[in-house]
Amino acid sequence: MIYLDYQATTPLAPEARAAMLPWLAGPEAMGFANPHSPHRAGRAAAAAVEVARGQVAGLFPPGGRVIFTSGATEALNLAILGTGRRALAVSAIEHAAVLDTARFHDPALAVLPVDHAGLVDPAVAIPEGTGLVAVMQVNNEIGTVQPVAELAARAHAMGALFLCDAVQGAGKLAPPPEADLIAVSAHKLHGPKGIGALWVRDGVELTPLIHGGGQEGGLRSGTLSPALCVGFGAAAALCVARREADGAHVERLWTLARSLFARWTLNGDPDRRWHGNLSLRLPGLDVARLLSECRALAFSAGSACASGSGRPSHVLRAIGLSDREAKTTIRIGFGRYTREEDLEEAAAVLHAAVQAQGV
Repeated sequence: MIYLDYQATTPLAPEARAAMLPWLAGPEAMGFANPHSPHRAGRAAAAAVEVARGQVAGLFPPGGRVIFTSGATEALNLAILGTGRRALAVSAIEHAAVLDTARFHDPALAVLPVDHAGLVDPAVAIPEGTGLVAVMQVNNEIGTVQPVAELAARAHAMGALFLCDAVQGAGKLAPPPEADLIAVSAHKLHGPKGIGALWVRDGVELTPLIHGGGQEGGLRSGTLSPALCVGFGAAAALCVARREADGAHVERLWTLARSLFARWTLNGDPDRRWHGNLSLRLPGLDVARLLSECRALAFSAGSACASGSGRPSHVLRAIGLSDREAKTTIRIGFGRYTREEDLEEAAAVLHAAVQAQGV
């Protein structure tokens, strides 16, 4: 199978897997030890967790702390609910982890619109009295890169905190230095599933969502997995080291992909976007049939998180597409381990299936 769904998840880096294996070993290696235990094996596990925390911190600006979580969804919940800020303003194309949590916390929240290119206007109206503004760095469905620096400055000028979902940008783009809270997920940057992090700027106070043993500075009770932490750390360090090389590789793939899919319409701004995300549509396309007939390819009909719901994408609606247009959209995602021949073979398969539909 050719894997082209990098926005849903990324392949585990071999380096991350190798780093995890000693912490998954049997009793003779003591890799299973609880990092919160005071004995020697526990202290060794705790030391590995702290090394990993330092590696993950390399994804973020200086002047903050890294709180390990089960993933970005938990990190975003902790950020939104933990601040206690009631008046919220979030962009119309946020991930459901932000939108649903924000609506739960503040049913009267302000939704910040985007233009037809999928971008929030830096001068967008933000209601007075807003306590927290949330705008993602890179959209997971259409790849647009938001003007988070300008929006964070707007938030700070009115006394609000700024939260950035950096799940799709972490390890690929420079971190948003103006944010107060940043959420990331390991499996979106070639790390393991089941772990993420919330970066909290120094001076920002949070109340915990999960109570119990008081781990993670009292903000996230529960026993940490050294294996997951170590895998996350190794993947993060690799992203930092390979950022330039990975970026250049993605640019080459983007140029090739744009030529291979020249007759398709691109969703979102062609320039102000992460070029590893190709959101495309064709009038009259039956995407469900396309997915069924192209089983040797792994790609998406929009966000993997909402697949199977049958609902048109809220992101595509927000950029002005009709429900019919939204339902003719596919998303192709590629990155570090994608080869040019993978894209060429996938394009040939997709084009043949499209031709069979008479589109």
